[in-house]
Amino acid sequence: MTQFEEVSKQSSLHPKPVGLVLQYGTAGFRTNAKHLDHVMFRMGLLATLRSKKTEATIAVMVTASHNPEEDNGVKLIDPMGEMVALTWEGYATQLANAEQDDLLTALKDVIKKEAINMSQEATVFVGKDTRSSSASLAQAVLDGVSALGGHSKDYGLVTTPQLHYMVRCQNTQGKYGEATVEGYYNKLCQAFIQLTKNASNCTDDQKHLSVDGANGIGALKVREMESHLKKELHLSLFNDGSEGKLNHQCGADFVKVQQKPPTGMKMNPGERCCSFDGDADRIIYYFTDSDGKFHLLDGDKIATLISTFLKELLKQAHLDLKIAVVQTAYANGSSTHYLENTMKVIVRCTKTGVKHLHHAAQDYDIGVYFESNGHGTVLFSGEAEEKIQQLAENASTDDETKRAALLLQNTINIINQTVGDAISDMLLIEAILAIKGMTVQQWDTIYSDLPNRQLKVKVSDRRMIDTADAERRAVSPAGLQEAIDTLVKKHRQARSFVRPSGTEDIVRVYAEAETQESADALAHEVSLTVYRLAGGVGDEPKPLQ
Repeated sequence: MTQFEEVSKQSSLHPKPVGLVLQYGTAGFRTNAKHLDHVMFRMGLLATLRSKKTEATIAVMVTASHNPEEDNGVKLIDPMGEMVALTWEGYATQLANAEQDDLLTALKDVIKKEAINMSQEATVFVGKDTRSSSASLAQAVLDGVSALGGHSKDYGLVTTPQLHYMVRCQNTQGKYGEATVEGYYNKLCQAFIQLTKNASNCTDDQKHLSVDGANGIGALKVREMESHLKKELHLSLFNDGSEGKLNHQCGADFVKVQQKPPTGMKMNPGERCCSFDGDADRIIYYFTDSDGKFHLLDGDKIATLISTFLKELLKQAHLDLKIAVVQTAYANGSSTHYLENTMKVIVRCTKTGVKHLHHAAQDYDIGVYFESNGHGTVLFSGEAEEKIQQLAENASTDDETKRAALLLQNTINIINQTVGDAISDMLLIEAILAIKGMTVQQWDTIYSDLPNRQLKVKVSDRRMIDTADAERRAVSPAGLQEAIDTLVKKHRQARSFVRPSGTEDIVRVYAEAETQESADALAHEVSLTVYRLAGGVGDEPKPLQ
């Protein structure tokens, strides 16, 4: 039986519902799990082709991240642990949507376009989150890999960032680390222990952190990791999946959007808390003060803390490396102002979507990127890593330079450079706070966020809205940007932008201003303008109460 006959035979066991159309979005396919069996099989095929093309290991992660439990999705991971190349996103959409009888034609089209040598060996790693649908969907991926004669390794239950990490370890022959979950814990936790040795007299209170695991995979993995931390960090885990539903009234996305603590978490005033999302690639911090007021420390605050720490270390080590913070239009204006004017750090703005931030961060010696939703990491260029390593090895022992170089070296080891990683980011943040002897309240007061509001407007066709300048200005429909500019001028310290959703017919509206009342009013006024000029659907947006 030829490879293609095997694909036909296996494919009939994973049939596509007629007429179903799905788009590969910012982070892969995502929809109700019952529509995904054929997609998973076909992503197994595509990952095998990608592996043959790159002559490297590729991975497929079965997860729908912060979506509700009944959904599922899939993310393809490239050889260095990064998101799959843009042209291959197109192939993914093409394969997923090919009707049953056209699958082989679509497959052969990719093989021809990419001139793939079909006799080349292929290896695909597969991982899954804790959703009840993930086991059978991961099996469909494995079926796709075997149908094309590829080798697969099933990592079972892992966080998305752990699978990204495994791929990079595998393709760098162990230079990045060992491609096992145990290897991941060892590398990160040893770096954490080395870093926190530099913390002066940390009390048990300062070593304590409450973690909301979103009832997802992150909770399981934090439990597994705890013993590796050698009591250097005390974690209280809530929403660990033992009773609550995945992402339901908990998790990073819920806390960020609702601006309130997750359900099922016991919080004492002033206590440091953080939330992961469903597949543990996002993290946000928060606390309540003695008056019961909720304080959120999102991706902007995290990027500021990390870049400040790195800049101080570079100065102490006398290293002339270019450090930049990459943000999106959603970054709070106060954070941008603080980074540019107080910290004197380069700030770059890109389109929304982690792949855009990751790409921009690669242009610098050290690129810190975080979306305000808490998804982000730090990238070090090969040259920067080499300079830091040489300094750590060669500087004289008692030198401040040597200490700073060693701290930088351990910081590199604690960071998962492949993708945003809640566990890795949590350990880095905890190490920085310990070394700086800083409380969560002190961190929060580095700068004060400008009040802001995000709204959604339903439209008949989101393509009516086109943007430029990293999505900060609307190019069409005609007159929309001018109307927004006029509205912004009515408020102090204000800005607003609109952008079409990547997946549904809605337009997202963001506004910030000097007061919450002002931000709310501006967001509503801009929503009305979008509704009127860009084909709003349903009732006119009502003013916020």
